[in-house]
Amino acid sequence: MKAAVLYGPHTPLKIEELDLAAPKAGEIRVKMAGGGVCHSDYHRIDEHIAVKTLPFVMGHEGSGVIEEVGPEVSDLSPGDHVIFSLTSQCGTCRNCTVGRPHLCEYHGITVGTMPDGTTRISKDGMPYYHGLATFAEQTVILATHAVKVRDDIPLEKACLIGCGIMTGVGAVLNRAEVEAGSTVAVFGCGGVGLNVVQGALLAAAAKIIAVDTSDFKLEKAGDMGATHFVNAEKEDPVKRIVEITDGGADYAFEVVGFAEVVRQAFDSIRPGGTAVMVGVPVGGSDISIPAQPLFREKTLMGTFYGSGRPRVDFPWLLDLYAQGRLKLDELVTRYRPLAEVNEAFDEMNEGITARTVLTF
Repeated sequence: MKAAVLYGPHTPLKIEELDLAAPKAGEIRVKMAGGGVCHSDYHRIDEHIAVKTLPFVMGHEGSGVIEEVGPEVSDLSPGDHVIFSLTSQCGTCRNCTVGRPHLCEYHGITVGTMPDGTTRISKDGMPYYHGLATFAEQTVILATHAVKVRDDIPLEKACLIGCGIMTGVGAVLNRAEVEAGSTVAVFGCGGVGLNVVQGALLAAAAKIIAVDTSDFKLEKAGDMGATHFVNAEKEDPVKRIVEITDGGADYAFEVVGFAEVVRQAFDSIRPGGTAVMVGVPVGGSDISIPAQPLFREKTLMGTFYGSGRPRVDFPWLLDLYAQGRLKLDELVTRYRPLAEVNEAFDEMNEGITARTVLTF
């Protein structure tokens, strides 16, 4: 099978023929339909996130059709349409039990191996590290990373549910619990930020303020439901948000991953408001905020994966799409074959795409 491999930071991915082992107990083999090109993937290239396990088969946002199930898999079958969850949702750890499956303690995709310490991908007998490996024609994952979904929606679009949509919409509805009539500011309108915007629209926010340095992304934010727009290269976003909201936003979402932007989000909310860090932070970075505003009941919170409950939220989000209430088509700027993954990253970094989907 062909797959996109990272051999070192600041280098293009290489498309290679690799070997894929059969699934073991509790695992499934999936033929990929769509793989979203997410900025979190690029973070492994630019060292925003350090990758210690190389070579590494890339990709985490994906969907496909099950081709084979391993022993002890009873709730999934060949032919099932599935979307990949970032977390394993084991259902038995403490976090899963108390309703936080996004914080499942069983197995994280960043470790580069399956729970038994081995990999399912190799070349000439040498193991290649991987997480969900959605930048590959086929992949083997834990069955607990897969969510069976309805089969009447194109999987190459549905893959976006697995990360960008779940993270963005979930940050608004699951984590922050934005109330109807609220004012919302969104710092960063890439693939995830655009879904924060449409999450705020689903929450019936009164004003949705999009902040970015790319006019293309601000225009896309308008397509997703934003009502006001701030180019942070041309004006002070905090000052402008305070003006638009007459004192500060009720909620501000940071969807970039930089401490200084988290501080801007915090500074842009009114007393009693809430700032939410959604972006993946730089490893080792610290956030500094003044103490006095906390005394005025400002809140700074984090969220991982939109506080998602994939087995509940994925089907619900697809139902919203089928009803015309959730925008999937508008998120996809273009589709590309796997061989063009580096071009997809280049366009993402130039700020001229919302989401590129790799097709197989």
